[in-house]
This record gives sequence, C-alpha cells and structure tokens, in this order.
Amino acid sequence: MSHDVTLAAREPLPLSRRPAAWLAVAAARLLATRSPHTIGRVLRRLRTGATPATASQAQAARAAVVTVSRRCATNTGCLQRSLAATLLCRLRGVWPTWCTGVRTQPFSAHAWIAVEGTPVAEQQTADYYTPVLTVPPATRP
Repeated sequence: MSHDVTLAAREPLPLSRRPAAWLAVAAARLLATRSPHTIGRVLRRLRTGATPATASQAQAARAAVVTVSRRCATNTGCLQRSLAATLLCRLRGVWPTWCTGVRTQPFSAHAWIAVEGTPVAEQQTADYYTPVLTVPPATRP
C-alpha cells in the first residue's frame, strides 16, 4: 500500500496535547526498529501500574498520533502508529492491548491496538488477522 493513503482525516489537536503525542511518536519510531522480542519485553514493563484503557481513551490516543504524524496516518505506518498510541495511552495512565498479527490469504501483517478484544479505529474485524504477539493490560494481583 502507498504511503500517500491516509487512514482518516487529520483533526485539529490542541497545542497543549501535541508534545505528549510527539513524544510518543518519537519513542515509537525508535522502538519499531527493535526485534519483536524486545518490543514485547519493553511493552510488558511499561504497562505495569496502568489501568485498562477504555475504547474512547484508546481512540483519542490513536487520533492524536495520526494528527501529529504523517507516517502514522498511512496504511504502511501501522507498527509505529500502534506503538505510539499505546505509549500515549501509557503517558495518560491507561493501557490498551497492543497487537500484531498476520493473515495468509493474501499474506499481510498488521499491528493495531484493541480494547476488550475489539480493534480500535480499524477497518478489519477482530478475526481478520491471526494474533502473533499481544501485550494486554497487566492483571492486578
């Protein structure tokens, strides 16, 4: 898919909310260069102490990331977008489920965030991809 295809209209984001979104996008860009094992390990550590995100909290984080990052607003930016939205949620004290998955017919891979098993602002349904690596909210003892 082309980098020029945007996923959603970029909406205005108040100036006061932009620094956190930029920080999450920058951190996600670095994290996206790491191995899946390292990404999972880092995310499992970061989720500690966060409460599960609601669908509206996760949607707001995803929308903020897409607004401040042209790359995250494209179909090919799913890894960075999902990581940035997850990190932005964490900055706000909440945690969605971060997911990666594949499909075989036709082959494709994707990364997204979900809340209670439902993908957030995705075109595909929850069963479209087979999850390979997920990092859900931490369970409380």
